[in-house]
Amino acid sequence: MNSSGALKVTAQSDREIVMTRVFDAPRNLVFDAYTKPDLLKRWLGVFGGYSMPVCEVDLRVGGTYRFVWRGPDGAEMGVRGVYREVVRPERLMHTEKFDEAWYPGEALITTVLVEQGAKTTLTVTMRYESREARDAVLKSPMESGVAQSYDKLAELLASGALEKARR
Repeated sequence: MNSSGALKVTAQSDREIVMTRVFDAPRNLVFDAYTKPDLLKRWLGVFGGYSMPVCEVDLRVGGTYRFVWRGPDGAEMGVRGVYREVVRPERLMHTEKFDEAWYPGEALITTVLVEQGAKTTLTVTMRYESREARDAVLKSPMESGVAQSYDKLAELLASGALEKARR
């Protein structure tokens, strides 16, 4: 099992990337942070002067999501997808397609949350349409961006803000 705080990224098969991180929080809180717009806006891709002015989530099978990040220079990057599976609080599956594609095709993202004790292991499997797409993502700054986002998520979980919001 991965120790808390360390993001592990591995290429698995010709078309998949698997990311794993352990959080010091119960999985229902991690699931909420992954699926509620008011929480997503506080950790997902919001570092280095970036904000998320658009964060829409229709959390149901067939429902869609839409995220738009705005950089310090005003440039925007958008992504959208469709939820294919929603099993609260243990599993999500959705598609991912960027407005301005920086890798070919669409990805299928599967997120699995496993709770053990007071910790949750998050495993995200990203399946791409081709080896070329997977390799483009591996060569991008995706890993450092995800690591920074997950650090912000860990801070949010540690702050107690989620437990207070649930009361």
